[in-house]
Order: sequence, then C-alpha cells, then structure tokens
Amino acid sequence: MPIEAVIFDMDGVLVDSEVYWLLSRQEYARDLGKVWSDADQRLAMGRNTIEWAEVMRERLGLDTSVEMVMEDVIARVIAHYDQRLPLRPGAVEAVHKAASAYKVALASGSPRQIINHVMKLTGLDGVFEAIVYADDMPNGKPAPDVYIETLRRLNVPPERAVGIDFRYRRKWRRWRTVRLSRWKNFRWR
Repeated sequence: MPIEAVIFDMDGVLVDSEVYWLLSRQEYARDLGKVWSDADQRLAMGRNTIEWAEVMRERLGLDTSVEMVMEDVIARVIAHYDQRLPLRPGAVEAVHKAASAYKVALASGSPRQIINHVMKLTGLDGVFEAIVYADDMPNGKPAPDVYIETLRRLNVPPERAVGIDFRYRRKWRRWRTVRLSRWKNFRWR
C-alpha cells in the first residue's frame, strides 16, 4: 500500500536535544549543591516529563515538588534553545520535502512547552498537520499511544504511514523508520 503520512519524532530527529537536557539537569543539581551524574541521566532519558522529574527528585534527594523540578529544568532547556537551537542537519528541509508529498505530523515525548518552542523557532508549527504530545497520552513512549493518536488525527491507517524516530541506547544511537502497521502491539482504532 502506498504511504500517505510521515510522522516525525522531535528529539534526535529534528533537534539534537540530548546535550541540553544533560546540561540543564547538571546546572539544576549544581545550583542545589548536588551532582547529576551520567548514570542519573541514563535513568531519566526516554521517560515522560513527570517520570524524569520524579527520577531527578529521588536521585537528588529533594523534597521539592515534581512540578517545581519540571518547571525549572524545562525553563533551562528552553533558555539553551534560545541561545542556539541544535537542529539536526537537513531536518527542517526533510519535513518540508515530506510535506510536499505526504501528510506530516509530529509525535513527541518532549514536554509541551519545549515542543511548542521548537515549532515556533523552526516555523514547523505551520507545516505539521498534527502535533501530538506523548505527555497527554495514557502511556508515554516507547508505547505506541502517541502514534496511534497521531494517525487518528490524520485519518490515516497505520499500513499507510511511516514513523521516523530516534532511539538512544548506551552503546549506540540511531534513527529508524518504522512502518507503523508492523509495530508490535500496535492497535488501530
């Protein structure tokens, strides 16, 4: 079946965000007289916003609220983006090229404030037909909920869509294109 839609992830695909997340968490910890280690960072990566903030709270031994942790770290990431947006080479052009032939959407696990900021800075908010936030889904990534909702909004069945996302593991980093109908446990409607 022909492809009708391309769904992009943001972190690692459009922006190389990993360095700013690490730096922002390290700055936050340092300002509290604590240390945020690489091991701490690995535990926080790939989680939804509430989960990574809870990891930070626990690892740093904080009695502040999860909301306060989220607010502070997100503000730091946005400030770094304002200084220098770490766009992946060719990323914006790839979205525009895909949009010339397919429906395009964003399905991201980043916090809503950061997604909206990046979309505004890149102008992609006017290109994507749908922007779906994994934090709004019952299950964050890697569960397929955000992709299922994106397909629903685009009105495209999974066998007619591909997802471009980024997977980080300790020893490797890579992009992958996934035919969404082949994703394990993927249920459409």
